[in-house]
Amino acid sequence: MNSEHVIAAKFGGSSLADAKQFRKVKEIVESDPGRRYIVPSAPGKRFEDDEKVTDLLYEYYAEINQGKSGKATQKKIRARYQDIIDELGLSVSLDREFERIEYAFSKGAGEAYAASRGEYLCGLLLADYLEYEFVDAAEVVRFGQDGYFEDERTNFFLRGRLARAERAVIPGFYGADDAGEIHTFTRGGSDVTGALVARAVQAELYENWTDVSGFLLADPSIIEDPRKINAMTFAELRELSYRGAAVLHEDAVYPARREGIPIHIRNTNHPEEKGTLICRKLSPEQEIPITGIAGRKSFAAISIAKNRMNAQIGFCHKLLEAFDENHITFEHMPSGIDTISVILPLEEYRQKQEAITASLQRLLRPDKISVDEDMALVTVVGRGMRSESGIAARFFGSLGEARVNIKMIDMGSNEINCTIGVSNGDFETAIRALYDALVQ
Repeated sequence: MNSEHVIAAKFGGSSLADAKQFRKVKEIVESDPGRRYIVPSAPGKRFEDDEKVTDLLYEYYAEINQGKSGKATQKKIRARYQDIIDELGLSVSLDREFERIEYAFSKGAGEAYAASRGEYLCGLLLADYLEYEFVDAAEVVRFGQDGYFEDERTNFFLRGRLARAERAVIPGFYGADDAGEIHTFTRGGSDVTGALVARAVQAELYENWTDVSGFLLADPSIIEDPRKINAMTFAELRELSYRGAAVLHEDAVYPARREGIPIHIRNTNHPEEKGTLICRKLSPEQEIPITGIAGRKSFAAISIAKNRMNAQIGFCHKLLEAFDENHITFEHMPSGIDTISVILPLEEYRQKQEAITASLQRLLRPDKISVDEDMALVTVVGRGMRSESGIAARFFGSLGEARVNIKMIDMGSNEINCTIGVSNGDFETAIRALYDALVQ
């Protein structure tokens, strides 16, 4: 497929919450003829106390499974879509679609099917409104019957189908297996669909339209009016997303990154703003020392002490085996000569506390095992972590001045991030101190 000026654009739930938002989307799409492949989410909240359509569909499905009629909830869902149809003067009718949904629910269609109908119905309306072809994601996004996403088969089907569509709307979030059973990505999975479409059509750009004007350097609930990030690399996006900066679904990075397709986060309500561009490499004028500060609370640190641990061949292998046999993932593993610590989510540790302790004792025969259940992780991401002199001094000096006790330090192997462990109670203080020292 010719990639000359082809843009894949995903619009989030807030961008399609009602008819007014649909009009904004149409204006954006029509402002650039390159926006030929559009991926919608299900309608989101119209106001603060409103309900997302996907949540209503989960509720509707649960009511049917409990033997209730579900009519009141179905009426709410139908009203959301009918309001859009009426206000925009669309010719499409969803009556038959709701009959199919009700029938499928009565026959035990899965929860994934229920959740997917929000994107499916929204896609039908948006395709009609834009006068684009509608391509059902169930035809082109492939899952195995075990529920695992099939990347290469999806690319094969998507590429072939979209080669025959000059302009198309492809609903996000879901796909199907070869038997036709619906499967979904995790919440926010429309981001993934958008990236898959961008890869399939070899787009020059993947636009992700949402209700924010890009990534911020820090959480605005902690830092008042934090600076916006104009550009970052894929590696930095991955680090920030993993550390808790929730703007873009982190799995959406891979299809675009693999093909070198830049991702542009834009604001549907303020399309004149530049947003945040994510690409493989930044130009010198785009470079800034610190890309972002992010973090999460509620981790546990398991510390294993054993004399001459560093001289014991296979010690780390046995340590990892203890976590593997208990199906536990971990975040960090800082070590010293006679000690090594494993940082993992607190909830996961508490669920398997006895089992993991028994495995560690059996495999490692440690001198001592101690656990700190009061740990938060704060990460600073940016090229300045490795290239700008004085960053480290300001980093640790600011925490000392703020009287934040550092429990753990881990510098990433790619040298674009530094993660520290602090008490949960010091989490916000640490982020404010680091922002003031490194950004202001």
